[in-house]
Amino acid sequence: MVSEQEIKQLVVERLKTLPEDTGLSIGSMGDFNKQELISHVEQGDDIGQKIIEVELNFLRGLKDGILYET
Repeated sequence: MVSEQEIKQLVVERLKTLPEDTGLSIGSMGDFNKQELISHVEQGDDIGQKIIEVELNFLRGLKDGILYET
């Protein structure tokens, strides 16, 4: 079983690959730049948890082939 810390690290490493000028809007939570996204994931706050949830759903979609065109 993968630990919560390992999942956080995976998400942080994926976020680090984004271009420096990347931003993301998370509904009513606001707009965040790359460094803010990383910081929220590392802190494990509500915003960080949402980012982790979105990333894991994306990765599951890739694994299951949901994101591929047929």
